[in-house]
Order: sequence, then C-alpha cells, then structure tokens
Amino acid sequence: MRRPVQALLLALSGLGLLKATLLSDLYLRYVKEGMRPLLVASGVVLLALGAAEGWSYAARLRRAPAADGSPAPPGGTPDHGHDHGHGPPWVAWLLFLPALSLLFWAPPALGAYTASRETPQAVPVTDQDDFDPLPATSPLPLTLGDFTRRVQQDRSRAVQGRTVLMAGFVTPDGSGDGWYLTRLILNCCAADAQSVKVRVHGVAAPKADTWVAVTGTWHPSGTLGTSSAEAGLDARTVERIARPSNGYTDGPPLVTR
Repeated sequence: MRRPVQALLLALSGLGLLKATLLSDLYLRYVKEGMRPLLVASGVVLLALGAAEGWSYAARLRRAPAADGSPAPPGGTPDHGHDHGHGPPWVAWLLFLPALSLLFWAPPALGAYTASRETPQAVPVTDQDDFDPLPATSPLPLTLGDFTRRVQQDRSRAVQGRTVLMAGFVTPDGSGDGWYLTRLILNCCAADAQSVKVRVHGVAAPKADTWVAVTGTWHPSGTLGTSSAEAGLDARTVERIARPSNGYTDGPPLVTR
C-alpha cells in the first residue's frame, strides 16, 4: 500500500472516530460511555498522523530530482516520485471498510442475534440483609438483574403479587416458543457483551430487537426466593419504547406511568 493511500486510510479512520464520538453517539453501539475520551484522543492522533504522512510524502516529491538528474522545478512533480516497491496483498485494501463504515454506514448495535447465542449472565449473590424494602409504587420499576435477584434470592418473597415494570429488547426463544425481555451489558466493548434475560409469558412476541416496557407479575415456576424460581413474568401490558442512547446497561425503565 503506497504512502498516499496509507495517509488517506489514517485520515479516514480518524475522521470516522471523531464523527462517532463528537458528532453523534454512535460509539455507544460498540463500547461503554467511559471510553469516549480515549476514542476522541485516538481519532485526533490518527488524523494528525494521516496529515503528517501526506505532508511528508508531498515534501519528498518536491525535493526529489528529475529523471535527467536536474533539480525538480519549484512546485513540480517528478515522473518517478511514486513508489516502485510492491505493496501488501490486495486484502490490505479491506482496511478501508471499517474506516468508511464509521463515516457512511455504521454497523447496528448488538441485539437479539447476539443475546440468543450468549449464556445469560449469572446475577451476583446478594446477602439477605442487603435487600431493602420495596417501595409501594405500582407498577414497581426494576432492572432485569434486580428482578432476577429478588425472584431467586430474596427469601422474604417481596415481589410476590407485585406488579413490576421493566424495559429491554425482544429476544425470541430459540425453540420458537415464547420470548425474553433482554439487556446486554458491556464490561469494555461489544466483544465481551453478556446478557440478562427475563422470560415473558402470556403475550405474543413482538418483532425481535424491538425495545419494549413490560408490566406484569412474577410467573409462578419453582420456589420463590430460591434458585429454582424462574426469572419469568406474566405480562399484562407491552409498550413499545425508543432504544436508550446507551442500551448496554441494565438500567431501570425510563417511562412515565
């Protein structure tokens, strides 16, 4: 790959990162929010390297002697100023695809396809004394992780009979029977995403990847307050909502009831 092309690739990569971090929130599709300063810095460095590489190549061409040995005319370009060496295989040109995708077509966020192939994340074990009394609000907003912990670990059975409200995206059951309310959680980037799922009963599955807010009560299966209890919900209402700007968190539902 010749030096002008290398400079262009560096510049496009830098511009793509800056567009995804400064001009939009596209970066949240691939990494956690805290990574933004590092991505901005990386974009600036790549853009500066691309500009420096292009400037260095242009300066070399201006200084190069002409083919007959005479100095190149001011501002002239000698006819042998290009590289004669063989570049890397054509596959190296594929490096342009991620750079151009950030500028013109950003890959979609992870969703049901990834969640259906991931083993659900095990919720941390919570000491019984750490479960606070639940407020009297109805429906009660909970994260998927909080609901799962209450169902499987809270021996006081505080969620029994309570109408809860949770939000996430739709992941169809692989067997085609039922669906899951799902959240994906990142430790660092999309490569290490883990899912948290709550099975939904009693309502037909909306389209995969649709973000919804679901109200309902715990679906009786197993013994409440033990690991045998299913993290399931008998749904009463399912309302379509907009995807949060940062959907890679197990956050409470941001809807008004």
